[in-house]
Amino acid sequence: MSTPAEPAPDTQGAAADAGAHGGTRAIIAALAANLGIAIAKFVAFLVTGASSMLAEAIHSVADSGNQVLLLIGGRTSRRAPTPQHPFGFGRDRYVYGFLVAIVLFSVGGVFAVYEGVHKLLEPEELTSPGWAFGVLLVAIVLESFSLRTARKETDAVRKPGESYWAFIRHARAPELPVVLLEDTAALTGLVLALLGVGLSVVTGNGVYDGLGTVAIGLLLIVVAAILAVETKSLLLGESATPDVQRQIVAALEGSGSVLSVVHMETQHLGPEELLVGAKIAVRHDDTAAAVARAIDEAEARIRAAVPMARVIYLEPDIRRAEHSTPGTGASTTGG
Repeated sequence: MSTPAEPAPDTQGAAADAGAHGGTRAIIAALAANLGIAIAKFVAFLVTGASSMLAEAIHSVADSGNQVLLLIGGRTSRRAPTPQHPFGFGRDRYVYGFLVAIVLFSVGGVFAVYEGVHKLLEPEELTSPGWAFGVLLVAIVLESFSLRTARKETDAVRKPGESYWAFIRHARAPELPVVLLEDTAALTGLVLALLGVGLSVVTGNGVYDGLGTVAIGLLLIVVAAILAVETKSLLLGESATPDVQRQIVAALEGSGSVLSVVHMETQHLGPEELLVGAKIAVRHDDTAAAVARAIDEAEARIRAAVPMARVIYLEPDIRRAEHSTPGTGASTTGG
């Protein structure tokens, strides 16, 4: 016997929409900033001929494209479920997050490495380096502000004592990890470009500009690989965090419930949507009406404790062993 959950209450959907709109405003602001920085870098490249400036300009274009991808993913993920996709389209955010990794790797990283190697083979003297220094310094200030904003938003949701790296590894929503990694890579790339241009001006040797460009490309490839690994895991379907799983078990078994969890599995259908499937032990002498009532009450407790639990399937059974471990995938009951 399986009992599917009813659709989530409207108040939850309204809260999710409000959060999504706030995220959209932040992404649009970042998109406008990246486009402005990209234009300035292209102008500096045309004036100076510095390949590291071109690599940074392409990097900013890639970041702008990534913001567009995140906007598209956020919009398409809110589509209503269909008969072909009954659990909705929440994972679209993961799909577009994975596309971000591809863009960073191909448009940003590979191009920068190619351009840097070309510059190493045919070094050229920089002209009007003041343009490059001016644009890079302004871009560093803007990217520092963007990274500071991303860190503040992350601090509002990450656990106390949790490192930023741990947050990136364990977050179920892709947007903040993407922004954190992109901003960190952008700021580091700007410093590398500044070093490359500066050493080329001081020594009169364009090789340093090429080395800086290659370093920027390798940095972007590493960041793209990290994003690809993390978003691939989300695409495959990750379980709820251990804390959330404990909350669900407590909700199932709490408040004087006659139910106990034999075995439970969870999977994210999207960053704010969770599927919960559990086999629960009931007493052998309980009537069907009593079991149905207990399941309804358990579902209500789960939704109250974990609002993201949008789809819930509870299967009653008779416990036939003394011990079992919820969430292990090993049932100790009959059929």
